[in-house]
Amino acid sequence: GIAPVFVTLVVVAIFSSVVLGGFMFSTKALEAKFERLDPLKGIARMVSAQTLVELVKTLLKAGVIGLIGASVIMHYEDEMIALMQATPTEALARGLQLVALCCALIVASLLLIVAIDTPWQLWSHYKKLRMSREDVRQEHKESEGDPHVKGRIRQQQRSMARRRMMSEVPAADVVITNPTHYAVALKYRDGQGGAPRLVAKGAGMVAARIRQLAEEHRVPMLSAPPLARALHHNVELGQEIPAELYSAVAEVLAWVYQLRAWHPGFGVEPPQPANLPVPAGLDPGSPAEITTTDS
Repeated sequence: GIAPVFVTLVVVAIFSSVVLGGFMFSTKALEAKFERLDPLKGIARMVSAQTLVELVKTLLKAGVIGLIGASVIMHYEDEMIALMQATPTEALARGLQLVALCCALIVASLLLIVAIDTPWQLWSHYKKLRMSREDVRQEHKESEGDPHVKGRIRQQQRSMARRRMMSEVPAADVVITNPTHYAVALKYRDGQGGAPRLVAKGAGMVAARIRQLAEEHRVPMLSAPPLARALHHNVELGQEIPAELYSAVAEVLAWVYQLRAWHPGFGVEPPQPANLPVPAGLDPGSPAEITTTDS
């Protein structure tokens, strides 16, 4: 009968879909989307390459079905005319046989079309997947930022942080130098608790800029290489000085307070502290530390 032929058609349709994309059920196509009513988007979908290919395949399938039907009619024209003289039972039986023959030829033709179309569909599917992965990488690149842009952003952030650090120098209590390689600025507010904090530090050109700002704003400067090195290497910006350097920094601040109380022409200028107690383990330039590092 005809039923097996139509069952075969359904199986072929389902099998071809599963081969191309796997079995998937979704109600997404049933959702109401007003953008589908946009005529411009509709025209864009209509004239897309994929749509044109599907149109050609549909026309080809329709042409094949029409050609097969016409061929069967032409080939069995005389027999079909003769059926008009046959009994109803004979005419129905022979008619069903001719319909089954048409369906079988159509199924065979569609299988041939599917066999030709499947490789192209697979290639198109994988091409879309590659494009999707490229879109994901591009989106990731845009969200994370281009390496060159990120580099410029980091450079700007460092520049802003340096400007903020330099803005702390005029309000510092003292700047301790190496005298040329390092410079650190300390601030201490009596009565607020805690130890003195390091508000600025730098080496090379940054150290030179710290010294320049200190000179412009009359911030006391002291050349104490071991203490400057120890503070620069062991204390981060905004941190309090370690307990091991309390004694040395206390002598420096005592000198600063004496210097503030002194006025030129009234007594002798307070002498700068010397031989400040700096533990060898904190001074990267001390002989003991160098020997330990080399060993």
